[in-house]
Amino acid sequence: MARQYFGTDGIRGTVGQSPITPDFILRLAHAVGRVLKAQEPHPVVLIGKDTRISGYMLESALESGFNSAGVDVVLLGPVPTPAVAYLTRAQRASLGVVISASHNPFADNGIKFFSAKGQKLSDDWEKSVEARLLEDPVWADSADLGKTRRLDDAAGRYIEFCKNTFPNDLTLKGLKIVVDAAHGAAYQIAPKVFHELGAEVIAMGCAPDGLNINKGVGATHPETLVQAVKDHRADYGVALDGDADRLQLVDASGRLFNGDELLYLMVADRLARDEAVPGAVGTLMTNLAVEIALQKRGVQFVRANVGDRYVLEVLHDKGWLLGGEGSGHLLALDKHTTGDGLVSALQVLQACVGSGKTMAQLLEGISLFPQTLINVRLSPGFDWPGHAPLWAAKQAVETELGDSGRVLIRASGTEPLVRVMVEAKDAAQARLCAERIAATLA
Repeated sequence: MARQYFGTDGIRGTVGQSPITPDFILRLAHAVGRVLKAQEPHPVVLIGKDTRISGYMLESALESGFNSAGVDVVLLGPVPTPAVAYLTRAQRASLGVVISASHNPFADNGIKFFSAKGQKLSDDWEKSVEARLLEDPVWADSADLGKTRRLDDAAGRYIEFCKNTFPNDLTLKGLKIVVDAAHGAAYQIAPKVFHELGAEVIAMGCAPDGLNINKGVGATHPETLVQAVKDHRADYGVALDGDADRLQLVDASGRLFNGDELLYLMVADRLARDEAVPGAVGTLMTNLAVEIALQKRGVQFVRANVGDRYVLEVLHDKGWLLGGEGSGHLLALDKHTTGDGLVSALQVLQACVGSGKTMAQLLEGISLFPQTLINVRLSPGFDWPGHAPLWAAKQAVETELGDSGRVLIRASGTEPLVRVMVEAKDAAQARLCAERIAATLA
C-alpha cells in the first residue's frame, strides 16, 4: 500500500487545509494509538511542539485522539525535535510525537514520530498507521481511557543532555557567541546551553509570538546571524531552525560554514583525537570537495538520497557514526539518535576549543566547488526520463568535466520540476554547463 499522508519527514502541510486539520489529527492520533495498543497494553506517548500558534490546536487534537484509544499522554511543551527523541528514550515512553513544520513559515505545521529508541520510524510502521486510518474508530471504554500529564522540567533535562555531550575538561569561557533560535522551539533552551558551558551569549530569535518562527532569522536566514556576529564582534554565531535540528555556523570574520564543511570538520576532529572513522555519509548534493578531502584522509564516503532520514538509514546499514547534509542536518550517532543542531554545534566548538584553532584554520586547504542549480518547470505529461537530448547533454558535460566536477539531475519531490545541478572547480564553467543541460528541457 502506498503512503497517502506520510512524506519523507512525517506529515506536513498548511494549517486548515487537509491533512493539517484538527479532525484529521485527532483521527491520526487515534489510529497511532490503536497501533500502539496492539503492541503493548499501556502505551505512553510524549508530545512536544515548536512555537507556532497552531501548536495549541494540534496538541489538543493529538491528546484527545490518543486518550480515546486508551493511550496516556505526557505533554512536554515547546522543545526541539531532538529533545523529544531524547526524552522518549530517557522516559522509556512508547512513542515520541513532534508538532512542527521545521524551517517552514508559521502558517504550516506537521506531525512526526520517534520510536521508543528515539529513532525515526520505518515505512512499514507508517503504512500500518495509514491502514488504521481507513478503519472506523474503536473508542476505549470510560474506564480504559488514557490520561494526560505534563513533564514540567522537560527543557531542563534536555539542557543537561546537551551539555553532557561536551567534554568535561573543556569550557566555552572567554568566547562570545550569538545564538539565533529562529523564534522557534529552542528559544529558551539554546542560550542556556552555551551560557552554562561558560560562553557570553548574545540571544536573538528568542522572542516567539506564534507568528514569527523562521521569519527573517534562524538557519534559513543566516545573513541576519552574519550581521549580528559582526555588530557584536562575537567569536561565533550559531543559528538553528524552527525545531532546532538544523544548524548554521558563522565565525568572527562573518564567514558562513555550511553542513558539508561542518561534517568534514567533525570527522577531522575525531581523526585528530585518534578515533577511528571508517566512513561518513552525505547526500547526492554534498559538495565534491568534501568527498575528495575525506577520501584523502582514508575515510570512505557514501552518498544517500537527499533527506536526513536517508542519511540515517545508510549510517545504520554501514555501522558508521557521522553524516549530514549541506543544509545543516548533522548526525553524530554516538551523541544522539537523531540530527540535533545544538549537539552538532557543540561538536564543532569542541573541535575548535580543543585544538585552539578556528573553523577556517581547521578547514584550511578545502575549497568548496562552485555549484549551479537550475530548476526547470515541466509541462504536464512531459517524459523527462525518456528525453534523449537531456541525457546526451549530461554525458557531454560529464566528459568535459572529467574528475573535476559532476552532474546531478533529479525530480523535485513536491513540485513539477526537474533540478539540474552541475558542480565544477570553475564557477563559470559550472553555470554554462548547467544552462546547456537545462536548455534541452525548454
